[in-house]
Amino acid sequence: MPRILLLIRHAENDVMHRRLAGRLPGVHLNRRGQQQALAVARMLLGAPVQALYSSPLERALETAEPLARALGLQIEVRPGLNEVDFGRWQGRSYKQLQRTRLWKLLQAEPAQVHFPGGESLVEAQQRVVNELESLAMEGAVACVTHADVIRLALLHYLNMSLNDLHRLVIAPASLSTIVLGERPQVITINRTAEFEWPVMPAQAVSPGNPSARP
Repeated sequence: MPRILLLIRHAENDVMHRRLAGRLPGVHLNRRGQQQALAVARMLLGAPVQALYSSPLERALETAEPLARALGLQIEVRPGLNEVDFGRWQGRSYKQLQRTRLWKLLQAEPAQVHFPGGESLVEAQQRVVNELESLAMEGAVACVTHADVIRLALLHYLNMSLNDLHRLVIAPASLSTIVLGERPQVITINRTAEFEWPVMPAQAVSPGNPSARP
């Protein structure tokens, strides 16, 4: 039985354009995000998915709901798919964060970053990979989670350095697909239901910052 991971980023919300939501509760999809979630469900209708998992945050669960209906599956919440724990950065505006020394380190050497009061990106990557390896034992599974969680997983399976974090773009409501085996294969990265020309960032991207992403 093939072990396949379908990694889906949650759809759009209003907070993501202004500040780092992190694990804040009460962040819901906006109207555009609801439409994106429906598009994901249409894109995967009929896919041979055995199980559907989600981060515990509302924006992920709301993205998973149309897919659950389309596939006839229940959503199982998995804390291991939760957003990176940004600690005291959570809820702060990107303008505030860009003035910190840690932000500059984050652009240059993400592997060295430990978020104040939160986790390091090394710790987050280990958490995510362990969770995905466990979930994939069921065969083909869909996981609705967050951009940085998906980027950390892709870096691992592509055998890339954590310092390559900013090379990967994961848009809202996008799909990345990994086939696990003796040699993992990354089949798709950042596939969206409808192509949109990306907005080129004026500055380096960073975890949680969708203002510098499509």
